[in-house]
Amino acid sequence: MARARVLIVEDDAGVRTAVAEALDAFGYDSADAQDGRAGLERALGEAFDLVLLDVRMPHMDGHEVMAELRRARPGLPVIFLTARGESEERVRGLRGGADDYVVKPFGADELIARIEAVLRRSPERPAAVKEVRLDGLVINLARREVQRDGQAPHQITEKEAALLGYLAASPGRAISRDELLSRVWGLDPRGVRTRTVDMAVARLREQLGDDPADPRVIVTVRGKGYMLSGLAAPGEVPL
Repeated sequence: MARARVLIVEDDAGVRTAVAEALDAFGYDSADAQDGRAGLERALGEAFDLVLLDVRMPHMDGHEVMAELRRARPGLPVIFLTARGESEERVRGLRGGADDYVVKPFGADELIARIEAVLRRSPERPAAVKEVRLDGLVINLARREVQRDGQAPHQITEKEAALLGYLAASPGRAISRDELLSRVWGLDPRGVRTRTVDMAVARLREQLGDDPADPRVIVTVRGKGYMLSGLAAPGEVPL
């Protein structure tokens, strides 16, 4: 299983180093940023499973970073790092969308326990999917093959397989275009006006034999995004 990747956004170099060492010791990969603006750029431009976010930082504070993250990647887990006595900051952070908080100074065991708990309930860390079976279709994502009952298999592209795998790993959850841009394409969705995701979904629907006028495999949930489904449920509409 791939190691979870954690972004440390913290302006204190000593804290960044100590946290990175703890993460490595417990089997996590990490990257860091020394201020809020740099942290936001990394969080939106790269693939991370969780962000450790300091509150008081130059350029952008943790609350400003959180607001941007929740707009672009609402499912990305965030744990606030706060100083002792900053109870108002913790309450504000939780109300702003933080999944948890850790009070400085903290021990490695506490930090890792909180990370593990948040990741267990996170919608953005789905289990890897190797094969998808849908209404007479079998899609092998490793080989990028689609097989319909009684027909020879045909290939889909690597990006189509990645898109389908990401949707399949979150059954029953509508996934936003911004999240797909970030997690599947590795692009920063801020200020981006593109039909990349919509066009990829349209091509994938064609490959799966999903009627574009009445899609039953990849459905569109109005105002939320795309979801993999056997049959469209109420409130889901085609492009």
